[in-house]
Amino acid sequence: EPLVESGGGSVQAGGSLRLSCTASGRAYKYYPFGWFRQALGKERKFVAAIRTGSVDTYYADSVKDRFIISRDDDKVTVYLQMNNLRSDDSAVYYCAVKTLPGAFGAERYYTTWGQGTAVTVSS
Repeated sequence: EPLVESGGGSVQAGGSLRLSCTASGRAYKYYPFGWFRQALGKERKFVAAIRTGSVDTYYADSVKDRFIISRDDDKVTVYLQMNNLRSDDSAVYYCAVKTLPGAFGAERYYTTWGQGTAVTVSS
């Protein structure tokens, strides 16, 4: 698998989790990454993205000030630190590599996807 996510699990509301996404090839460190999530029965939605060099980050309004995206290019790994989790954060979280020009929040510009890691937040 080109991208492998980990770190999902179950947590109580108000708790924290850190997701990781490790890419199999070092070439991926030259691309922006994004995190998306899909709740049960709903469409997949943008969560956060990070440019190369960690210069710029982007967040969905629903996670702004609670989630932090970061990357370690030496490890070719992207992280999503999720704090103050709520029940509506429950979803399968996917990381993806953005290889096409376009809006960071649009999944059609991301061409390589991981298998996802599930997050369940109980209230």
